[in-house]
Amino acid sequence: MEISREILSVGDLNRAIASSLEERFDIVWVSGEISNFKAYDSGHWYFSLKDEEGQIRSVMFRGRNSQVGFLPQSGDLVEVSASLGMYVPRGDIQLTIQTLRRAGMGGLYEAFLKLKAKLAKAGLFDAERKQEIPTHPRSIGIITSPQAAALKDVLSTLARRAPHIPIVIYPTLVQGTDAPRGIIAALHAAEKEQAVDVILLVRGGGSIEDLWAFNDEQLAYAIAQSPIPVVSGVGHETDTTIADFVADLRAPTPTGAAELAAPRKDQLLQELAAIEQALLQRVTQRVEREAQTLDQLALRLSHALPNPERMREQIRHWQQRLNQAWIVRVDSWKRTQSHQQQQLEMLNPQRTLERGYAVVLNTKEGIHAVRKPKELCLNIDFEIRLAEGVASVQFATITPEK
Repeated sequence: MEISREILSVGDLNRAIASSLEERFDIVWVSGEISNFKAYDSGHWYFSLKDEEGQIRSVMFRGRNSQVGFLPQSGDLVEVSASLGMYVPRGDIQLTIQTLRRAGMGGLYEAFLKLKAKLAKAGLFDAERKQEIPTHPRSIGIITSPQAAALKDVLSTLARRAPHIPIVIYPTLVQGTDAPRGIIAALHAAEKEQAVDVILLVRGGGSIEDLWAFNDEQLAYAIAQSPIPVVSGVGHETDTTIADFVADLRAPTPTGAAELAAPRKDQLLQELAAIEQALLQRVTQRVEREAQTLDQLALRLSHALPNPERMREQIRHWQQRLNQAWIVRVDSWKRTQSHQQQQLEMLNPQRTLERGYAVVLNTKEGIHAVRKPKELCLNIDFEIRLAEGVASVQFATITPEK
């Protein structure tokens, strides 16, 4: 007697295999090398993961790969979390990837978490330890690489918000094994010179490896022990380093650090105007109170003294002198406020340019002002800033004069 058996279609068999794989395997972590990477217009990524013993097809859909932070290339070593299944139309077993990171990032992140917990236990993140950021710094220090794009953004922001505040740059590496030692040396240099009231520690965004210098334990202690308040502006808003937790104030970006450290010029003028108004109001109130007191005394004297007319004349005399004294005091405060406004305006670099001066800037290695004749070179573009514009020039001949 022939035993009856169910005959499956290829599609049914593949679906049964896919269902079995999904039930058997939960989310798995797999490491391997990317091969045959393709990014389609739909936003989905298709590639294979391989090692010396085999390979497996993989797909990462647009909703997931938008969170990766970099575009993988064939040959990259990566670690992925994925569900295992089958692409039924072709009968191919494949990984549907949920997360993807460069190989080794898991170890770095674990090291980051361990150091963070250690320093938190030591009290380096405590709010009571952090210093107040001065609201009106006399000078601002910047610790970063002279070649960093972040430096240009910070200088531009400071020039727009507070052109009257001097800036001191402490150049150092901000990436690589030597970077922590260089940043610590820059902090010590700023501490020794005592030339700035606040320090901006800035760097542009990057991967966890690029920003790893800011996860150094010795650097964390150097920031915590700095007598000068430190504002960190490392990476993008989503990037977080140990330096951010230790710093006295953390900004989401380098530009944000500059905005937090420098008051706006127009805001300063508004504050001065508000102070002037408050002083005038207080003086007026005081004069009115004193006038009322004088009226009360005059009334009492008119009943107590034998010559009230003479005493009233004296009262009027003293009242006049008091009013004149207050008027002189108010005028003095007004002149002082006006003088301070003029000084603030005189510090504006634009005023110097409008008097006929110009600034020669060397733009080859960062932007810095030329101060000595020997810094001028032939066949190199220099930028000359004038009162009404900027010009790029090259010197044909240079003849230093004593």
